[in-house]
Amino acid sequence: MNLTPISLLQLFTAVSFGYFGISCLVAEYMVVEFERYGLKNFRKINGILQLAGSLFLFIGLGQPVFTVIGAFGLALMMLAGFIVRLKIKDGFIKSSPAFIFMVINLIIGIDALQLSSF
Repeated sequence: MNLTPISLLQLFTAVSFGYFGISCLVAEYMVVEFERYGLKNFRKINGILQLAGSLFLFIGLGQPVFTVIGAFGLALMMLAGFIVRLKIKDGFIKSSPAFIFMVINLIIGIDALQLSSF
C-alpha cells in the first residue's frame, strides 16, 4: 500500500472516529454531553455510526469505494454535529472540531471518489 498524504489523513481520521465511537458507547461524559445536546436517545446510534465510518475508512485504504461511503457519511455526521453545537450556543471555536472533521472527510471522500468506480 502506498501511503500518500491523503491516506495518512484517512488513517488518522479512521483511528479518531474509532476512539470517538467507543467513547460514545462507554464513556459517562458522553452520556452527559448527549443530554446537554438534547439528543440522549441518539448517543448509541451515533457511536455505532462513528465505528462504522471508521471501519469503512480502514477498509477503504484498499478499496476506495468504502472510503467514499465512510468519508461522506462521517462528513454528514460532522455537519449535523456542528449545527447542533451552534444551536446549543457552544460558539464557533468550541464547535470547530466537528467543522474541521467535516472538511477533512470531504477532502478524503472527494479524493476517493476520483479513485473509485462510481
